[in-house]
Amino acid sequence: MRPKTLVRTTAIAALSTVTFQSAPALADAGSLLDPQTRALQMQQYEEDRTKTILELQPFRTTQTAQGADGTSYELVTLNPGANSWFLLTVSSEGFWSSTRKFHLELADPERSNLTLVAGAEPELVIAGEATEFRCAPWSGRGPELDDAQYRGLPFAPICDERLFLRNRVKGNSTNREAVADFLRDNVVFGESLVNMIKGSFYEDAFMNSGPVIEGADAGETVKALGKAQLDNAPVFRTSFNFDLDGAEGGRVEAGSWYAISDIPGVYASAMQPGMISRDILNRSGETNGLDGVERGADVYLVAYDLEQFELGYELGTDHPRVDWSPRPSGAGRNYRIPGPDGIDDSAPLVRSGMLSPAKTERVVGTFASGFKRSHGAWRLTDKAYTNYGHHYGFISEGVVFSKLQPDLATIFVLDDGSIDMRTWTEADNALLPRIRYARQNGVAVIEPDPATGVGVPGSQIRSWMGGNWSGDADAKLRTLRGGACMKTAGGRQFLLYGYFSTATPSAMARTFQAYGCDYAMLLDMNSQEHTYAAVYTHENGDVVPHHLVRGMAAIDSKRRDGTPIPRFVGFPDNRDFIYLLRK
Repeated sequence: MRPKTLVRTTAIAALSTVTFQSAPALADAGSLLDPQTRALQMQQYEEDRTKTILELQPFRTTQTAQGADGTSYELVTLNPGANSWFLLTVSSEGFWSSTRKFHLELADPERSNLTLVAGAEPELVIAGEATEFRCAPWSGRGPELDDAQYRGLPFAPICDERLFLRNRVKGNSTNREAVADFLRDNVVFGESLVNMIKGSFYEDAFMNSGPVIEGADAGETVKALGKAQLDNAPVFRTSFNFDLDGAEGGRVEAGSWYAISDIPGVYASAMQPGMISRDILNRSGETNGLDGVERGADVYLVAYDLEQFELGYELGTDHPRVDWSPRPSGAGRNYRIPGPDGIDDSAPLVRSGMLSPAKTERVVGTFASGFKRSHGAWRLTDKAYTNYGHHYGFISEGVVFSKLQPDLATIFVLDDGSIDMRTWTEADNALLPRIRYARQNGVAVIEPDPATGVGVPGSQIRSWMGGNWSGDADAKLRTLRGGACMKTAGGRQFLLYGYFSTATPSAMARTFQAYGCDYAMLLDMNSQEHTYAAVYTHENGDVVPHHLVRGMAAIDSKRRDGTPIPRFVGFPDNRDFIYLLRK
């Protein structure tokens, strides 16, 4: 249960009256605002104009105070329903006047809340169910906030480690990624050049094709998930970088599920699309046919039993951006505003590119979550010229960085922890006060059949531009891809992440269809950096990564003694990611 903070906000920058109640769950984020303020902030959110990142937060509440020395303080709770992120502004007047802004994060938003109390010497109050801690990290000869900024940690603890100051840091990227960013940002026709490089050098570069092992013992399968619908289920050798219960030497039966050793609730499976049942592959009018290469290309999947895990989403230090994608043009672009949502920067909010230290003890898995802004919009079809190109939306800790667009595939988490994946609709915008995390990527790979409710290939699977599937400069769709799906099995909900060593959207759809997915979406593509996925064990206080495929280990950093520092967990990254925490 989240402790409840009651804030009576009389105006956007007005003094608020705060009282505490222990234990009851937080109400709808918008219900904490008076009707006038809520209407005003929703108008700011919806207006088609240049604005600030704060004006994109329709449910924010604001508390102010002024000290005896004239220093003013403002604490904005960015989304009270998430109760996680806050923006503190400290402004002094006089000859040495200054205004400083600090992005704060509660270390334990489930059991505490943060408020600003007025007085001659204003303070922050972190209150739990039976405790109250006060601090003024801006005061004293060596202010704690100054020290926290000077240390430069992505998450610098303050106020007896009850809060983190989120500091702006540079996210890690590989040389190839850095070069691609440089070309896109600084070289005329840079995007075309990057696509040429991808088409010339990286097509099928990460394809695997494991040798089939006849007559080998498949090991113990995981009955709750069942088996994929295959005509041919041989045993073959995989490149999983973790051990599976009942699988000797990395040999698995195609389409079967295996428990990952020492990580309860997480399972793995592998297959090749050419093994899929003819009853699926021969269904006409649903997908394009599979070519000989992708029919034999390995697919690796990991499944999370969502009864045991929470899901979250964190932005990278740089990606996805919030400005315009270069793809929309004409009616799909408004040149009077800096981005589709009226912003081109997230400042003063800080994007960390890594998991909060308060969550590392519970982390079980991460995977790269989606396209950069440059690829996250439509170039052609109706979507390119409506809703400003349908830029993919994303929300973290209840904070809107880019609005969710209708008709796009969306994975999201509500304030009660429930997880869903579906095509977003205008009617779903009513859920905005309850959304804690959301990420959009293109359109559905698998979606429920309206008549039967069974998952079938999405309506745009065969349309390169209609699905915004991307590929190389010659529109060849077969490449390394990552995707995710939701599956219901044995009355339980599972989240599956799929790594396709080389595949078209059609091969992805047939694979997820064979595994009985209810809904599936594309995430990212073209390199193991963009399709990175890892699960974790916890050993002697360290978080130890075990990658979906061995090649991903090269993306992690290392300590001087050679032990790994896991991406997304041990250091900031320039890309965004989805993470799973044990409940």
